[in-house]
This record gives sequence, structure tokens and C-alpha cells, in this order.
Amino acid sequence: MSSLPRRAKVQVQGVLPKDEFSSFSELSSASEEDDKEDSAWEPQKKVPRSRKQPPSKESKPKRMPRVKKNTPQISDGSEVVVKEELNSSVAIADTALEDRKNKLDTVQTLKTAKTKRKCSAQPHAAQRTKKLKVDEETSKASNLEGESNSSETPSTSTMWGGTCKKEENEDDFTFGQSPLKKMKTETCPQGQPVKFPANANNIKEEVEMNWDIVQVLSERTNIEPWVCANTIRLFNDDNTIPFIIRYRKELINNLDADSLREVQQTLEELRAVAKKVHSTIQKIKKEGKMSECLLKAMLNCKTFEELEHVSAPYKTGSKGTKAQRARQLGLEGAARALLEKPGELSLLSYIRPDVKGLSTLQDIEIGVQHILADMIAKDKDTLDFIRNLCQNRHVCIQSSLAKVSSKKVNEKDVDKFLLYQHFSCNIRSIHHHQILAINRGENLKVLTVKVNISDGVKDEFCRWCIQNRWRPRGFARPELMKILRDSLNDSFKRLIYPLLCREFRAKLTSDAEKESVMMFGRNLRQLLLTSPVPGRTLMGVDPGYKHGCKLAIISPTSQILHTDVVYLHCGQGFREAEKIKRLLLNFNCSTVVIGNGTACRETEAYFADLIMKNYFAPLDVVYCIVSEAGASIYSVSPEANKEMPGLDPNLRSAVSIARRVQDPLAELVKIEPKHIGVGMYQHDVSQTLLKATLDSVVEECVSFVGVDINICSEVLLRHIAGLNANRAKNIIEWREKNGPFINREQLKKVKGLGPKSFQQCAGFIRINQDYIRTFCSQQTESSGQIRGVAVTSSADIEVTNEKQGKKKSKTAVNVLLKPNPLDQTCIHPESYDIAMRFLSSIGGTLYEIGKPEMQQKINSFLEKEGMEKIAERLQTTVHTLQVIIDGLSQPESFDFRTDFDKPDFKRSIVCLEDLQVGTVLTGKVENATLFGIFVDIGVGKSGLIPIRNVTEAKLSKTKKRRSLGLGPGERVEVQVLNIDIPRSRITLDLIRVL
Repeated sequence: MSSLPRRAKVQVQGVLPKDEFSSFSELSSASEEDDKEDSAWEPQKKVPRSRKQPPSKESKPKRMPRVKKNTPQISDGSEVVVKEELNSSVAIADTALEDRKNKLDTVQTLKTAKTKRKCSAQPHAAQRTKKLKVDEETSKASNLEGESNSSETPSTSTMWGGTCKKEENEDDFTFGQSPLKKMKTETCPQGQPVKFPANANNIKEEVEMNWDIVQVLSERTNIEPWVCANTIRLFNDDNTIPFIIRYRKELINNLDADSLREVQQTLEELRAVAKKVHSTIQKIKKEGKMSECLLKAMLNCKTFEELEHVSAPYKTGSKGTKAQRARQLGLEGAARALLEKPGELSLLSYIRPDVKGLSTLQDIEIGVQHILADMIAKDKDTLDFIRNLCQNRHVCIQSSLAKVSSKKVNEKDVDKFLLYQHFSCNIRSIHHHQILAINRGENLKVLTVKVNISDGVKDEFCRWCIQNRWRPRGFARPELMKILRDSLNDSFKRLIYPLLCREFRAKLTSDAEKESVMMFGRNLRQLLLTSPVPGRTLMGVDPGYKHGCKLAIISPTSQILHTDVVYLHCGQGFREAEKIKRLLLNFNCSTVVIGNGTACRETEAYFADLIMKNYFAPLDVVYCIVSEAGASIYSVSPEANKEMPGLDPNLRSAVSIARRVQDPLAELVKIEPKHIGVGMYQHDVSQTLLKATLDSVVEECVSFVGVDINICSEVLLRHIAGLNANRAKNIIEWREKNGPFINREQLKKVKGLGPKSFQQCAGFIRINQDYIRTFCSQQTESSGQIRGVAVTSSADIEVTNEKQGKKKSKTAVNVLLKPNPLDQTCIHPESYDIAMRFLSSIGGTLYEIGKPEMQQKINSFLEKEGMEKIAERLQTTVHTLQVIIDGLSQPESFDFRTDFDKPDFKRSIVCLEDLQVGTVLTGKVENATLFGIFVDIGVGKSGLIPIRNVTEAKLSKTKKRRSLGLGPGERVEVQVLNIDIPRSRITLDLIRVL
């Protein structure tokens, strides 16, 4: 076994294991308290699972009586589980760590093969602690399996040691646990090695194809193969995107979330194709129509279009193709002879006067032609050649007005597609939004669309086939060569050209949909990460004409103080002004938030007029406009009914509008993302892809902002990575029943929250230390107990009968409940041990977290030592160390959204008629599309900055940005280029981003 795999295994202490993710905190903290506490809950998740495979052959007796109390004595070769987990992690070059681990490997190998006594031979306390935890992992797994595993069970892990025998298959092992999925060892490091060993990126898929999934994924996403391989492994282990982005950066080479989502979607696509291929193969096999040639062609398929092309003739109910009918007449031999032994072929010998299709020489020639055309159209090399040829030649997509009666098509629809009624563009240069527009026009029967491949492509293709791929192996008479040429023409026109058209259209549509969805995701992220406006009392206004404007005043903590309805646009505006003034003065509210729906413009003018007249003195009132997209849908939802029982739905929308300014993220997560209205062609794209992407973006935003678990809502909590609606509900119920969470470890006690979920969510959950310290002191004084759990020393932690069942074992652990200041940071529990060692290195304490003195100590230490040297000394990665430094430096209640733009508060209004060409204005981005940026410049109608005017030079380099391009919420300075008052269109030029 080469040294590379061993390095992969050893150098990943901070990298996540495969399935037993409680070892997260175990590997990073040397405390027996954590170790034993985990043992109470970790295995329970897997008790009811069905077993995929039995344990390895040598894994039977020896561990039958499993006793958790004596965890320190469990040390007979169980380290294996961790070894396996480590093998699937990234290799980070660290020679010192490798040497240290090699020693550990040797000892573990000997111990596995011989006796428990060699445990004491471990030289370092840290190694001993890790061994204990690993032992515990395996012992838990063995008991779950219902039969004990011998000390030789983990022999797969010791294969890296070099002294142990090899298992029959290094790539796929099932251990003595009984996991939901099989654990896999990997034969290569996951980081980028200096030189790739053979099969470095081999990922064993459930469904085998003739292509390598890592290679195809790399080609389609333009991402290095080693990153794709790591990403597949991470997703196979059910890791979430926020978790990977923050805590596994070294594995993915610092990819951003959008790129990672693209890899995930492409991976799912490829797996869906592979699954469909194999189900189709089984179907055709049952019908007895499978041939070796067909099987090979199907296993080569990488897209649904290719599969459709190959399998169409074999579909149930198909009349069969011309080639199939010719084969049934026995002409396949003649077709093959024409290519292989043309000199010996006599077509006259196939004539059967009494058989239809064989009665004349012409019938036989046509039959042979059909078979050859079919063979050519399904040949992989031939299709690859024509695809490459098309990539280098002019292939264009054309659209024109459909020839239909005017009765069937709405005239307004025809006008919308004026640009595409005589449209032609090279497929390599067409824009995504143009594809979506053409597709929509085609669906509405307004446009006719076709792909035009030039005759030169066809001529070159036929010439190559005759001279190379389909050249007869010997002299062929002119009449046979004519059949071959006719076959090529027929194959191209009838089979290959339609396939290429379908492929081009499908690829263009797929790419355009993906880009549209990604754009929607980027816009949504921008909107969700809008800076909150805390500490203000706000008045939300949902404008309206006949039914009045709905008002809601909310406190700085989002509590509803007052609701009302005023009729500003029915001739009662002056009288209602008194009511509004009284409300603003009574609640000391100086900020008005107006929804941008119906009557927004008039309501804005009304408030702007009163503010300009200083009507609300002594209050200095300002207002802002906020999107009310989705507010009406949310106001009648079950969540709104539960949150604001008894309140009129119309008034709920006013509350929602105000809260969108106070805390945009907390409010907008209550609304289904596609109703937020920051997309483009969102109803035309795949709704499954759209929902998956937007949900992922919401999860990413909520996770990165973090939530205080003791005050957050259930709706917000369910969007944290690793949690779902059920787990969020269980957390809230646990909190209501037992009081606030003291530390992150208590999450493990929540029903349904196993090691994997804890690993994914723990880093994104915050616990406010001031509040917890107060709570703990009160509880200790009053009863000496906290939430009914005895306050004990860490040495008293023990697990009662492990086999009692899931519910009992979850509460069977006595834990010392004391606050941990690290729980208020973004540092993951798996890194607490490293964080503590880093703190001791710089001479800091936990109580200095977030304070200026901590920042000074860190800065001076970094200047002296350097990041890489410190990371090497702490046996971690630079990325993990950076997360630790960020967590220790950021003040308590740090919110990175405060670096971004706040809503644009105004006092006056501008009209469309007031604008002039050349006027310079400031505005706020409302929506970004693939063709331009819509900007609210305060005139009631958004202006458009064409995408060509948004250049890299105009985007701020210094300002912290939420994404690379412009997005909703950003403030910009623009110049008016053109005003079309009849069509209410304003064209702008971007000057700079403010």
C-alpha cells in the first residue's frame, strides 16, 4: 500500500468522519465527559435501522458483554471505526502529523492482532484519549449489530499500517456497526495530492456505467476532479452545503455555495440518467430484445436525450423502426458483409419473390440502407465526431412568427415577442434569457423554433465516414458504395440531425434554466442578507384604495403594539393625518415602512408631503419603501395564524411589511422563496430545481447568520443546516419543557437529533452567554439543580443500561451543565479542543472572547508565528484555524449583515415627469436579471441598467459584497440615459456602487 493513502488517513483529525459524527466533539475534546455522554445517545439513532450487510467474517464473539461504564477499558482494536472514517477525509500535507500517526497506526495494528495490554504502550495522552473514543465508537456499533465483534473486526482500518492482511475489497467495506449506509474506505487522499495515484478519484456508484462520474462531473462543471471526488464523498455522507462551505473548505478548494450547488445538481442529474439507463436495460432484457451492442450503447449514454435516441425503437407499443423490420427480414448479414467483406456480397441471393420487402433488388438495397443508417446513428465514435464538428462550425438557432390563425393567439402575446419574430443567433453566443424567451414564445404557439446546421457540416461528416469510420474493408463495387452513401445521408437527415437538434435545445434550455435559477438564488441571498434595522419602533403600512391603508406599529423586539386602518385616498386624508400623528407620537415612532403594492405611489406622496411640511414635529419622521411580495400569501398561512391568532389577515400583512425592515431574514424565511419576486422566468423553469435551490439558499443564509436557540422561532430554526420541521419542533418543545439550553451539548438530548444532525447544525446555533449565566446562577441558588438534571462532576457521567431503548438512553446521562463561552461563536464543537489549545498559546481566556484585548493577543501572535506554522503546531488546517480566529475575535451578538446596506430612508418624492436625460440619481437595486438590473430611483417606476453597462470597473472593490454581481438591496449611483414616458420605461447607466 502506498504512503499516500496512509497520509490521507492520518492527516485529517479535524475532518469529519463518515457516519458516527458524535466523534466530532470526541476527537476535538479530550474530556471523558463528552466521550461518555455521546455514548448515551449516538448509537440509538441506528438501532431500528435495517442492516445492509453482515459484519466482516472475523467479527463475532469477544465483545459480547458490552459495558459502557468502563469506557476507559474498552481498547481492544476498536480504533478501526475512526480509521475508516478518516480514510474518507481529505489529505492535508503535514509531515510531522504523519509521523506521529504512523506510530499510532503501528501500535493499533499490533493491538488489534494481539491483546488489549498494548493499550498502555501509547506514548501520548492525546493519542490515548482518541483511542478511548474510537474504542467506544466500535463497541457501540458492535452491540447494535446484535452480535459482538471480535478485535479483528476493524482489520480494514489497519490495512494502512502495512503489517495487517488486506481485505478482499479495499473500496467497499461494511463494519460491525449497522449503519444506514455502508461505510467506505478510500484508496487515495482527498486533498489535492502532488501526484495522483492510480484510481485516485474512483467513486463507487450504486449504478455502474461505462463512464466515470468524477470525470464527467469535472468536465460539466469545469471543476478539478479531486474537488469533484471530495464533493461526492461529502454529499454521500449527507453533509449540508452550509456545513461544507464553512467547516470543510480545504476539501472543496474554497468553492463558493453557488458552485457547490451546481456540482450537486449536476451530480443528481448524472445519477438520474444512470438510474434511468439501468431501469430501461432491465425492461428491454425482460422483453428479450437486449443485445451486446445495444447494452454497450445504453451504458455509454450520459444524457436523457442520448438514452431516448438509443432506446426509442424498443419501447413498449413501438411499431419498430425501419431498421428493425429490415433485420427481421434477415438483412443484417448483408449490411455487415457490405462493410466487412464487400467483395463476397451478392444482394441478388437475398431476393425472395413471395416475401414482402425481399421481392426486388431495390427492396433489399433499401433494407440494407436502413440497417446501416441505424448502425451509424447509434455508433458512439460517429456521434462524438459530429458533436465535435458542430462545436467548431456555425450552428444557429432561429425563431420566426408561427403560421397560426389570429384567433388562437392573443395579440398582446405576439407584441411581447417582437424581438424574436425574425431571430437568428449562433448557439455558442446566444444569451440565456433569449433562450427562455424563445421557449416561452414557442409554448404560447407564437413562435416557431428550429436549429440550423449548415450543409458544410453534413458534407464533412459524410466524407469522414466514407474515408474513416465506415470505410468498407476491401474493394466495394460502385453500387455498394452508393448504398453506403445513401445510408449516410439517410442516417444524418432522419436520425442524427433530429438527435442533434434535441440535444442542442435541451442543453441550451437546461443551461438557461440553471442560470435563471442561480440568478434567482443570488438575488434571494442579497435580499435575505439585507442589513437589519434593530432598536427602532416601526410603523408598517400596507397601502390600499377602497379598503384603506392597513397600519401596524411594532416594537424594537417585533411585538405588535397597535394595528389600525386609515383611509388616505378617499377624500379623508386630512382627517386621518391627525390619527397617524397621534399614533406616531404615542409610540415614539419615527420610521414608516410602506409596501410597494397597490396605491404605494399615492401613499408615499401622502407621507412625503406631511414630512416636508414638518407635520409630525417634534418627531423627525422618515419613510422607506419595501417589497411586499408574498406578504398577502403569508398573512393567510397557518404559520401567520399561529403567530398572530385572531388578527385580521390584512393587518398581518402590515406587520410583515414592518418586520421585513427590522429583521429581513427572520421575516422572509416565513414565505415560500418563489413568492418573494426577485427572479426571471421563474414559472418557466423546472420547479423542482427552483425549489431545491431556493431552499438551499435560505438554509445557507440562516445558517451563516446563526440563530440564538433560546429566542428564535420554530420557522427560523427549521432552516438551519441539519434540521427540518420535525427536529425544529422537537427543539422548541424541549426548550418549553426544560427551559433554555445551557450549552450546545444539550442538543444531543433532543428527540430525533442524532450525531449527524448535531454535527451539521451545532456550528450555526448560538447560545447567548449573558442570559445563560444569569439563568444558571438563579437555578443553582434556588434548587441546586438545573432543569431537573443533577449538577455533578464530569467524572460522574455514566450511561445506564444501553439497551433500554431510544427514549430512555437519551435522558440517561448525568451531565455537568455549565455554560461554554465558545457556544456563542461560529466555532464548531469539533474544534473546541484546538480552540482551547490556541487560547493557551496566546495566553487568552474564554471570558475575553470578542473583546479588544483578545484581538490584540491574536494579532501579535499571528505576526510572530504566522498562520501556517500555528496550524501545523495545532495539527489542524489553515481554514479551520481561520474559523477559530474569527469566532474568538468577533464580539458577542456579531451579525455580519451589518456590513451591508440598510434600507434607503427618504423624506421627499420625485415624479417620472421631473426626470431629464443626464440626471444623476441614487437608487436601490430591486431585481437582477440576466439582461439587466432593475433599480428603484424613487419615481414609482424602476429603471433598467442594461447588463452591458454593468462592468467590473464600476463595481466597488473595497466594499464587502454579498455576491460578485449587483443584487437586491444594494445602493447605486446612476445616470438617466433615456426616458420613454408613454411606455413608462427608463434606461439608466451605472456610475458606481455606493
